[in-house]
Amino acid sequence: MHVPFVDLKAQYERYQTSIDRAIQSVISETAFISGKYATAFEQAFGAYTRHAHVLACANGTDAIELALDALGVTEGDEVIVPALSWISTSEAVGTRGAAPVFVDIDETYTIDPLKIEERITERTKGIIPVHLYGCPANMPAIMKIAEAHDLFVVEDCAQAHGANINGQMVSTYGIAGTYSFYPGKNLGAYGDAGGLVTDQEEIANTARMLANHGQPKKHEHLKEGRNSRMDGLQAAILTAKLPHLETWTEERIQHARQYDTLLQSNPDLTLPFTPENYRHVYHLYVIQHEDRDGLSQYLKHEGVQTSIHYPTPLPLLPCYAHQGHAAADFPVASKACERILSLPMFPELSQAQIGFVADQIATYGG
Repeated sequence: MHVPFVDLKAQYERYQTSIDRAIQSVISETAFISGKYATAFEQAFGAYTRHAHVLACANGTDAIELALDALGVTEGDEVIVPALSWISTSEAVGTRGAAPVFVDIDETYTIDPLKIEERITERTKGIIPVHLYGCPANMPAIMKIAEAHDLFVVEDCAQAHGANINGQMVSTYGIAGTYSFYPGKNLGAYGDAGGLVTDQEEIANTARMLANHGQPKKHEHLKEGRNSRMDGLQAAILTAKLPHLETWTEERIQHARQYDTLLQSNPDLTLPFTPENYRHVYHLYVIQHEDRDGLSQYLKHEGVQTSIHYPTPLPLLPCYAHQGHAAADFPVASKACERILSLPMFPELSQAQIGFVADQIATYGG
């Protein structure tokens, strides 16, 4: 049996009629850049995430950068970020001229609140928690720290569409949240796309102006900005797909439960941990194994695609060598990066496919 890591074609075939209709509408109206389709998506996604303002932009990295620009992050500032994430989180800080300050993770793979305060200095301006793999970071604890030290919080929700804690959705804790709609995300476009959400009108207006070459209206450039507009095609596709997001999320959760049931007796594995009353939306289902690389190769040979998210802690990447960190500075993230393996996870995954993956893992002897 062949089990892909993700199958975007299966999702398209499942909803082909509505997606084709959305694409054809944009082409028929030649509404290719921003415009009414982007506005429609902003309104729909705002209702879903419970935010007053949504900026549909070019990608998730831009969303973080625009949020930081709107908050005035600049050279000499510091922003706290987790040691385990995709580089966009820390990259957005560094490209503002500020310094990303790394903090180790806890058993949820998200930033450890118990280790944040020791990294705060007089230059610290904010915190960017990442809801990695679809599991919310401990936002109640993080917000207490932020409020005590007068720090902003921008939530990186790129992998956590619809995740929540006790019913409160991620992105609604901090002053702003950012989303990626990269094709493989829980809500994915058919190209790059991103979004910034906030309830602060000033942040929304500033970010929107900066994303449109620094102009609130045409030819009135108040600042040097950038070009970060969502394509009409991507907006229309996302609007067509958004009503199905909750169905897909519940399917992902059910897949994760099946994995849990089938794998929990294997002493060689560490399975995902989700705190009580946290809604983990399983963008990724990540296990740990002592011989991760051997297991990955074995599964590949048996027809199962896997991936690693991510093989190196951010502070140990070459671009941050100037900070002088060692693996011992981030023991949890460093150990995890040697052991983590992402198994196939997408809504259309079948019970038979999950069973096959579990069977192959069980037969691996290392």
